[in-house]
Amino acid sequence: MDNTAALENTPLETVRAKLAKVAKIARREAEDITLIAVSKTHPADSILPLLEQGQRVFGENRVQEAEGKWPELRDSYPDVELHLIGQLQSNKAEEAVALFDYIHSLDRPSLLKALRKAMDKAGRRVPCFIQVNIGDEEQKGGCAISELPAFIDQVRDAEIPIAGLMCIPPSDIEPAPFFAFMDKLARDHGLPGRSMGMSGDYDTAIMQGATHIRVGTALFGARKPVGG
Repeated sequence: MDNTAALENTPLETVRAKLAKVAKIARREAEDITLIAVSKTHPADSILPLLEQGQRVFGENRVQEAEGKWPELRDSYPDVELHLIGQLQSNKAEEAVALFDYIHSLDRPSLLKALRKAMDKAGRRVPCFIQVNIGDEEQKGGCAISELPAFIDQVRDAEIPIAGLMCIPPSDIEPAPFFAFMDKLARDHGLPGRSMGMSGDYDTAIMQGATHIRVGTALFGARKPVGG
């Protein structure tokens, strides 16, 4: 069997190829788009094949789950970059600052206060994406669009580096307008990053300016139940 051909048929190579193709259509450089492999609910033995294929950027939803699998994986792959993409409770700020390289869900003053305290204690600054409630949905986290300018100022005053904005558009609605609006918000506020797009819509997100896409199902398959 041709090992090269086998590698080219892996989910990771399929996603990378699609990313590159869409970036070319959008007249963008594929290297400017970070693929975050969302490994939440997947055990270490499911993550290892991607590490072996060269993937180094991963995303987790929960601090406790990440603490259970990533320290050992990082012993073997110390150049891994770990992103917290799920909601963060203020009482988990210290653990998040110790473990993650980026946090994507900064969305409220109470969390900002906790993260600043944790970063001061740890002596390190973790870049954060400000999560925006782009669809104004009551059930979702994220800073309200009307409150975003003031919150950006608060984050800057706290001397926490802002990596950009993050959003999850409403489901079952064409996401392109929401991604385009996110791109405009980031440009209006002089922010470099746009964390947007998942397995079902990352191509659309890339066309609208995404710099970080969060892909899970397309790489790992259906989620495995926690504890199952």
